[in-house]
Amino acid sequence: MGADLNFYYFYVFVEIQMSANGKGKRGVTRYSDWMMQLPPELHNIPLFNLAIPGSHDSMSYDLDSSSSIIEPDSLKKFSRLCCVRKTLLKWAATQEDTITKQLDAGVRYFDLRIARKPHDTNPTRLYFYHGLYTRTDVESVLKMINDWAERHPREIIILALSHFKGFDQKTELHNHLISFIKTLFGPKVVLRGVTPTLRSCWDQGTNVIVSYDYPAIHDSYMWSKISYFYGDSMKIARVESVLSEHHYFARHPTGFFVCGLNLTLPDDARICLYVLRLCDSFANVVRRSLPRLLLWVKQQGSRKPNIVASDLAGREDFVSAVIQYNYYLLLSASIPL
Repeated sequence: MGADLNFYYFYVFVEIQMSANGKGKRGVTRYSDWMMQLPPELHNIPLFNLAIPGSHDSMSYDLDSSSSIIEPDSLKKFSRLCCVRKTLLKWAATQEDTITKQLDAGVRYFDLRIARKPHDTNPTRLYFYHGLYTRTDVESVLKMINDWAERHPREIIILALSHFKGFDQKTELHNHLISFIKTLFGPKVVLRGVTPTLRSCWDQGTNVIVSYDYPAIHDSYMWSKISYFYGDSMKIARVESVLSEHHYFARHPTGFFVCGLNLTLPDDARICLYVLRLCDSFANVVRRSLPRLLLWVKQQGSRKPNIVASDLAGREDFVSAVIQYNYYLLLSASIPL
């Protein structure tokens, strides 16, 4: 604990010093290209050892209040009630910025939960979801990400595809999606099984990593599931406690791991304590909570979080806190704590 506290004071000290030297963004002048701006000493270390900002339920800004309710199961029977869908939308939208704005803000990891609408006339059309389906389909969003990746060849993007609700073990849907991904991103994909660094990705012209959380799929383009640790609570103290108890900084099979700062609504009757607040929303709760959660990040010392995911991930205070962790670790390596 003492070392972590000393690291926090060092973190604040360096922040003040860099601000005094006119580097208000502490070494980064544009978050849209922050990886390219990292110092050369960080270009050859594994991406598993970098601190990378990520977004939780990345597509939830696009939820469609006119769609049927996909989760929780207890609310599905109320899908026809507009007031229920609109209330769910207020509490299911964990992001406010579009996927392109998140990328421009510096977010590099995306939590993408995929589903198929049961009565869609197009048998291979897919959507994202979080409580409700999104308005925009999966292929359209992936094309947006590909366009951005082509404009920013030195920024490494990590896409974590999961859940696949409504696939019903239909391998043809998985095969169609994987084929689309391989065709779309082509040679930009970092192949599974390597230990990527910024330099190796730049030299090979690759900048997209795709994690596909479906055990039956074995493809050299698709990385396996990335471990995601989170507090499963709306209480900040509980989130901090669970993340601190987990050895989330230990090495995992893929190398990547996520420390999730996200808050989580209860899946039982306690959810009413939140959703019945007519003048509140999930986004507002996050705004009140994020400063304390970011303080926790700054106190992690040498434990080195890898991907740090959050709600409202496009906020500059979140992105800058995670990115600058790389600078502080680099500087502290030569300064005894």
